[in-house]
Amino acid sequence: MRTIGMGHVAFAAALIALGIIGLIYGDFAVIWQPVPKELPFKEGLAYISAAIELAVGVGILFSRTAALASRVLLVFLVLWLLLLRSSGIFTAPLVELSWLSFGETAVIAAGGWVLFTELSGPWGGATLKFASGASGLRTARYLFAVALPMIGLSHIVYATDTAGYIPAWIPAHLFLAYFTGVCHIAAGIGVFFGILPRLAASLEALMLLIFTVFVWVPGIAGTSPDRLHWTAFTISLLISSGAWVVADSYGGSPWMTMGAAPKKQAE
Repeated sequence: MRTIGMGHVAFAAALIALGIIGLIYGDFAVIWQPVPKELPFKEGLAYISAAIELAVGVGILFSRTAALASRVLLVFLVLWLLLLRSSGIFTAPLVELSWLSFGETAVIAAGGWVLFTELSGPWGGATLKFASGASGLRTARYLFAVALPMIGLSHIVYATDTAGYIPAWIPAHLFLAYFTGVCHIAAGIGVFFGILPRLAASLEALMLLIFTVFVWVPGIAGTSPDRLHWTAFTISLLISSGAWVVADSYGGSPWMTMGAAPKKQAE
């Protein structure tokens, strides 16, 4: 197993925090909503979901448990992406919020997928060969690339709302809303087509991390942060660290290289 990077650690920490929040409140985090109200045993499933988040977050930090934890993590994230986030795209395809929700969860899933390719080892034989190694790494990067324009478009469609999240002391709110939207889209294009992919992924991760620090940290640093503040910060950290993990997967590749092939193939 390769040396654990900071993106890996941040991703694990965010999962652990999300699991703890879920166990405290006994409900699904906002990132997993909307969970159908009529779902049987909903509260129990919420606790199970939180326990999985906590367990895999801890598990991917230690060599003895990393393989199993990364496998559970990938299945968990892909199921949530397909079962909960995909439905909005089909039922309300003209509502950009549906695409934003899918895109944010897809970035998290891409980060989990990259960790799976690095930590899981041989698993599933030929049946799951496409999901592991160099093939799985490429798929994770493509998922990441496709997700970014969905997020970027939301900054443009909901520019006024996006501008409202920017701290008051930063000037040109509306311009930054549009500019960051374009940057998301550009990063997605760069990763997908192999146009300076390491630089594109790294700048995307940095931008998302800046959002986390400047938008959500003030809320938890306030006098009385509530569940909403902690959840919003944790989800933002999970999204940004998912991007960070993808960016780390290009480690060793030249910053100015062209092409999507991985420098290091995880087999």
